[in-house]
Amino acid sequence: MIEFFSNLFAPIIHLLQLILGAFYTVTSAAGLVSYGFPIILLTILIKVVTYPLTVKQIKSMKAMQEIQPKMKKIQEKYKNNPQMLQQKTGELFREAGVNPLAGCLPLLVQMPILMGMYYALFNFTFPSPEAAAFFWLPNMSEPDPLYILPVLSAATTYLQQKMTSTEMNAQMKIMMTVMPLFIGWISLTFPSGLVLYWVTMNVVQITQQWWMYRGENAPVKEAH
Repeated sequence: MIEFFSNLFAPIIHLLQLILGAFYTVTSAAGLVSYGFPIILLTILIKVVTYPLTVKQIKSMKAMQEIQPKMKKIQEKYKNNPQMLQQKTGELFREAGVNPLAGCLPLLVQMPILMGMYYALFNFTFPSPEAAAFFWLPNMSEPDPLYILPVLSAATTYLQQKMTSTEMNAQMKIMMTVMPLFIGWISLTFPSGLVLYWVTMNVVQITQQWWMYRGENAPVKEAH
């Protein structure tokens, strides 16, 4: 299975590894011999390039969450009339200007990049022990011995989800708890370089979301 996806995303993997190598040339020339810095820079670059897609995805998710109360009322009212339920739900989407598929499309577009980055780092060969080390990590091809990155991966995943979610049903609340725990758990065995990518991606995503919604909760000034 790993070989299949590795071959499927081979062009993207190759491109990402080339960019990673280019970043390493720059950072190592500046005296930063660890590959941790190029991994962070490449992750930031990916998030910047895909930012327009991220905006569409988050706005679509927010819009869907905002109409959840109305959707619940419609579902309750027409639970025994599937045809009317479908009609009223469609009308609600049109009135709110919401497309339920709009949040999925940006994610589908970004998925090859995410998968490519995953495979680009999963079995990455570092040129030297110094290049493989990063702060407390003796070797980024091995799991984090201090479990710092797995904890950060779970925490940042939770925070990123928390910032996106508003109205949540029971299933969403369960997912919001289970997903970060799952990410943290698998991060215990993943190469720490890969987990560093995930944590960096989450931090950039959190920053982007904060930037998008920085004025939403600002107090309204009274006119004098």
